Amino acid sequence: MPIREVASGLKFPEGPVVMADGSVIVVEIAAGQVTRITPKGKKEVVAKTGGGPNGAAIGPDGALYVCNNGGFEWHKVSGLLIPGHKPADYSGGRIERIDLSTGKVELLYTHCNGQPLRGPNDLVFDSKGGFWFTDHAKSTHDHREWGALYYAKADGSHISMQVHQIMAPNGVGLSPDEKTVYYAETLSGRLYGAKIAKPGQLAAGAGLVPGGAYVGQPAGRKMFDSLAVQENGDVCVATLLEPGISTISPKGKVAFTDLKGFKDPLVTNIAFGGKGMKTAFITLSGTGKLIAMDWPKAGLPLAFGA
Repeated sequence: MPIREVASGLKFPEGPVVMADGSVIVVEIAAGQVTRITPKGKKEVVAKTGGGPNGAAIGPDGALYVCNNGGFEWHKVSGLLIPGHKPADYSGGRIERIDLSTGKVELLYTHCNGQPLRGPNDLVFDSKGGFWFTDHAKSTHDHREWGALYYAKADGSHISMQVHQIMAPNGVGLSPDEKTVYYAETLSGRLYGAKIAKPGQLAAGAGLVPGGAYVGQPAGRKMFDSLAVQENGDVCVATLLEPGISTISPKGKVAFTDLKGFKDPLVTNIAFGGKGMKTAFITLSGTGKLIAMDWPKAGLPLAFGA
C-alpha cells in the first residue's frame, strides 16, 4: 500500500476530519488548537480551544464538534511527545462547537446530570443529528477515574450517560445500520459493541458487566486509540505500542496493518476519504505527522462528513 506524508511538525495530532475540498482538519492536542491541512500540506490554524482538543466531527449544521479533554502533562521520551496525567492547569472536560468560517469556539456541554465531564475523547454523529462520545476520564500519579459512554444532541438540549464505569474508553463509531455503537478501551486493547434500541438509547443489557459485548482484540501487547468503520461493517482501530491498524469484524476476526516502519508507537487515529472512500488518513502523534495510504476496503461515509 503506497504511503505518503501529508504533514509534519504537528503537536500531537489527532481527530482527522476529511473535508470535501481534500483538506484534512486535525486537532493538535499539545498546542490546544484545531488546524486545517491543505492537499499541498500547508497548515492553517482554524481555532484556538485551549485545554486538549481531541476527537472531532462535522455536525448537522456544518460546524465542527470537538471533544476537549482539558489537557495533559507532556513529556519527551526518546524523541517522542507523550501525554501524561492530569496537568496542574487542567481546564475541565467539555464538548465544544467551532464555527469553521470564523473560528469561534462555543461551549456546548461541561456536565451531565450535575456531574462534570472529565476527559471527553472521541465522538460520532448518527443520521438523526445526535452524537455518541466517550469520556476517557483522567489519571494522576496514584489514581485513575472511570470513563463513560454518552449521547448528546448538537443543539445543547440533551446529554445522557449510557454506559458507566468503563476503563479508559477511547474511539467510538457506529455500524452501517446504526444499530450498534462500538467503543475501544485503551488500556485493555479491546473493542466492544453495544446494541442501540433507538437513537440515543442503548438496548437493555444482560450479564454481570455493564456496557457492550466484547467484539475482539489483536494478539500481542497492543493498546487502542481511536477508530473508524468500514463500509462493510468492519472496525479499524488505531493501535498503540506495536503500531498499526487493527481491523476487527463484527464477529471478532482480526487483521493487522503494521506501521512500525514509521518508528512511532503512537498511531492514534484513522479517517477515510478520497475517491471511493479508499484513502486512509492516519495520525502518528508521537512524531507529529499525518500520513495517507491507499486502503483495500472503502470507509463508511459519516453522517455529515464530506
